[in-house]
Amino acid sequence: MSNDFAEISPKNPRSRNFAEIPKDLAYWTKQEKPLFNDYKWNIPEQKSGYVSILGGNSSSFSATIKIAEELLSSFPIKTAEIILPDALRNNLPPLENTTFLPSTTSGSFGKSPLITQTLEKSNFIFLTGELTKNSETTVALADSLKRIDLPILLARDSLDTLLPEMSSLINHPQLFIFASLAQIQKLLRTLYYPKVLMLSMPLLSVIDTLHKFTLSYPTTLITFHSDEIIIANSGKIITTNISLTNYSPLSLWFGSLATKITALNLYNPKKPLEATAAALF
Repeated sequence: MSNDFAEISPKNPRSRNFAEIPKDLAYWTKQEKPLFNDYKWNIPEQKSGYVSILGGNSSSFSATIKIAEELLSSFPIKTAEIILPDALRNNLPPLENTTFLPSTTSGSFGKSPLITQTLEKSNFIFLTGELTKNSETTVALADSLKRIDLPILLARDSLDTLLPEMSSLINHPQLFIFASLAQIQKLLRTLYYPKVLMLSMPLLSVIDTLHKFTLSYPTTLITFHSDEIIIANSGKIITTNISLTNYSPLSLWFGSLATKITALNLYNPKKPLEATAAALF
């Protein structure tokens, strides 16, 4: 089967997923079985790729380190650079491929040109969260990210930290946002988006809103609602019932799925919808 999303349409008899969807919702695919396995086969045998994994503060950093370890153990990533605030420098044993950047007095990332210089070395940037919600960290990270032309994945509480600056980041052409529906609700409100997203909405209404939102902004959204994992990009939607995956509504947010999304998009550039959908299986 072709990897091209255009092949999955009502005109394609092999795409039975569209049989249950009205013609005016042809942008929506229900992934009831893996549709993009070819994207997993694009993972190279030899180690390649450089991922920057940024997160943590002086009180919380374990998820950032665990995600880096999982990325290296599960995929042939050549370099997974852990980027932490230097408030942690004396609290950790020596770690390979770890960079400490200037921190605020509260122990999170502070404003420094080193943020941009460090992130620019990579092929993919993964913000793992564990970031404090102080204005200096928000501005410091946003100022660097908007200058960098690389894929960026925001996971866990990264979106919460960057929310005040999202108007300057949302048009980044390679931005992935993996967030709860409540977080995306705040995102739309922050951007003064004209359609309201409510947590009580039926699935179809949520899909319609995300369809229109991603026609307006070039981001790839990954979220969860009504037992469906939802991926939205360029107005196209793929939903996968969580029961068909190895995830639960709780484990979905632990970091493993975001790690897999990072790897598959690293090795399948310019195919964010398909590579992200492949990561679910």
